[in-house]
Amino acid sequence: LDDSKDNLEIKYGFELFKSTPKYLGPQNGNIEIAYAGNNLSCNNCHLFAGTKPYSAPLVGVVGRFPQFRGRENKMGTIEDRINGCFERSMNGRMMPSEGKEMKAFVSYLKWLDRFAEEDGTFKGKGFVSIEIPNRAVDLEKGKHIFDNVCFACHGTDGKGVRLENSQVYQYPPLWGDDSFNNGAGMNRVITSAQFIKANMPYGATYQVPILSDEEAYDVAGYINQQQRPQKSNPEIDFPDITKKPVSTPYPPYADDFSIKQHQLGPFQPIMEYYKLKYGMIKTK
Repeated sequence: LDDSKDNLEIKYGFELFKSTPKYLGPQNGNIEIAYAGNNLSCNNCHLFAGTKPYSAPLVGVVGRFPQFRGRENKMGTIEDRINGCFERSMNGRMMPSEGKEMKAFVSYLKWLDRFAEEDGTFKGKGFVSIEIPNRAVDLEKGKHIFDNVCFACHGTDGKGVRLENSQVYQYPPLWGDDSFNNGAGMNRVITSAQFIKANMPYGATYQVPILSDEEAYDVAGYINQQQRPQKSNPEIDFPDITKKPVSTPYPPYADDFSIKQHQLGPFQPIMEYYKLKYGMIKTK
């Protein structure tokens, strides 16, 4: 891209996406725009600058908004969705919708939309489906997988590895103070397992996965049982609590299943309850 005004905004959005803590993190040198509370980058979850299939790619995402979001129980804009990530995955605070940084993010995402259909359709949207084991997470097996596979990039303590002489993580922390908070979608076992299945360990793809569905499920459960920041006011999420995903790790719920079962499964009895009680088909 050349350095026209529009293209400079797109390129700034790309920089923000790839190196978020450098510009918006807690040690960025400008507290006024330190919107992120940790040093994760958008690229740590939305892999390959938001283009890798089944890693929640952002190709076509602007074309799918405005969109109804159960977490807020209302229609939301793309700006609302970005701010949701900043409050949860980045453990931070909302950016002004009309601010320079938000406009740059949206410009980059609009540029990515050229690779999608007009309605935002993109092969590889979201996450892969997995066969959810009809049992609780086996934490011992999950720990074994982490200690023998995941540790190679994320470290034995799960705290990640930064690029040399940089605030940016090459391999992000999966728990601890610099990780996503408990309100993030990645802290739900089913969502996390779907992401892991098609993307982890490094080199895995949806076409050539490395871990089985059961292995992804167990290691996701192990990771999400570790200490991490707690989102403030989680009880206001999902005003209609029947819309809450079954693996949401915090109450309240529209059922009598335990917090432990919502965190670790088995999830099939919870899904069956919502089908019978509310006529709702839940997949996550």
